[in-house]
Amino acid sequence: MLRYLTAGESHGKAMVALVEGFPAGVQVRTEPIDAELRRRQGGYGRGGRQQIETDRVEILTGLWRGQTIGSPITLIIYNKDVRIDQLDDLDSPRPGHGDLSGAMKYLCPIRGILERASARETVARVAVGALAKQLLELFRVKTLGYVVQVGPIRYPEAQGSLEELRQRRDASLVYSLHPDQDGPVQELIDQCRREGDSLGGVIEVRVEGVPFGLGSHAQWDRKLDGQLAQAVMSIQAIKGVEIGLGFEAAGRRGSQVHDPIHYDPSLADTPCLGFVRPTNNAGGLEAGMSNAQPIVLRAAMKPISTLARPLASVNLRSRRPELASYERSDVCAIAAASVIVENVVAFEVARALVDKFGGDSLAEMQARWQLFHQMAAQLGRQTP
Repeated sequence: MLRYLTAGESHGKAMVALVEGFPAGVQVRTEPIDAELRRRQGGYGRGGRQQIETDRVEILTGLWRGQTIGSPITLIIYNKDVRIDQLDDLDSPRPGHGDLSGAMKYLCPIRGILERASARETVARVAVGALAKQLLELFRVKTLGYVVQVGPIRYPEAQGSLEELRQRRDASLVYSLHPDQDGPVQELIDQCRREGDSLGGVIEVRVEGVPFGLGSHAQWDRKLDGQLAQAVMSIQAIKGVEIGLGFEAAGRRGSQVHDPIHYDPSLADTPCLGFVRPTNNAGGLEAGMSNAQPIVLRAAMKPISTLARPLASVNLRSRRPELASYERSDVCAIAAASVIVENVVAFEVARALVDKFGGDSLAEMQARWQLFHQMAAQLGRQTP
């Protein structure tokens, strides 16, 4: 099973990820990982921490001459802002953060909670996802994450190939698909900065080239939509996940929701095996399994909980009312969050790919991929 763990504190020495179950035989490059780490540091509305750090990955274990060997892979990103032992504790927990709940759960200072609960932890998850993308690329599976809403401002839908959409996203300071419409969003972020407030938004991730049958209907914890939702909901500040139409489907009739099935013989040699849909309201997933249509997932991010003009709180020592403590923070991190969600989704798809096509090596996976598509293409054609 492909899985990972992360470790590290926001102002500690480093953020670390340990990846287990990655197949042998994959040539790994650090530059694509570093590129995703740079994107995570960017985006309009970010705070001062990003001016300090220059995130780069170092791979400590699991490779021989740049190629995976089946053993655990250790990724490390060193912090520059290392001062955890010099930082004071916070007296007043911040509403919306894990300060109070964590302090009560672990019976420890708030500092011990916020250092690990910090979104700085996601640097390790981005690195893991960028590693997973290098496996997905070998099976022609591609991912793209972008911002579709900031605060109350929604961007219109965009049409085009995945690569065309990627070029638009990369031209946007907000990581939207409409860089020519970013002006009002940037003004809103600037206004919130002046007012000591913060903003959230909505992210969409699209995964193309997904074959039939990732995930399973057979058991609740093997359903790919459930695995994706759990992984994305575990990202700091994410409060909602929907796939395909999501909540909108609840207000429609079945005839307006479900995607008709057609067959196009010219596409028989593609991952969809010729089975096409005029719509993709299911978001590429039915009964917990991929249906060879693009996976489309959206995540709702709440505003950052640290405010320059803090909300009311209580001093944990005196139990008297006072304003919440303040830690250096972003005004709007929705652009960075889109990078995080994209890479978390990429890892979950890669995990499902390894589960489906198995094997200890890339060669085994590729052989099983080809055999599966040959057998699936013949399904139903044999005379009983």
